[in-house]
Amino acid sequence: MLDLTWMAWTWQTATFFAVILALLLGMTVWEWASPGGNPRVGVLGLRTTRGDRLFISLLGSAYIHLAWLGLVGSDLRWALALSIVYAIGVFRFV
Repeated sequence: MLDLTWMAWTWQTATFFAVILALLLGMTVWEWASPGGNPRVGVLGLRTTRGDRLFISLLGSAYIHLAWLGLVGSDLRWALALSIVYAIGVFRFV
């Protein structure tokens, strides 16, 4: 087990950063396997690549979680589900 006490991390914080790292590594492998990212113009009128859509997904998910904490409470399971649906929508339509 990693000793994360020097930064007062909880297992949830470590998991969050591990997932972000896994997403970045996955996007790197995807870009290596299929270069170019297939830039396209979606519903926002922006020309985006896969990396842009990942960034928009992560940023939107952060706002969804913050809004959920402020308006609903600390049970974030539904916020996570909503964020996953949001990310799928971003990758599909943006």
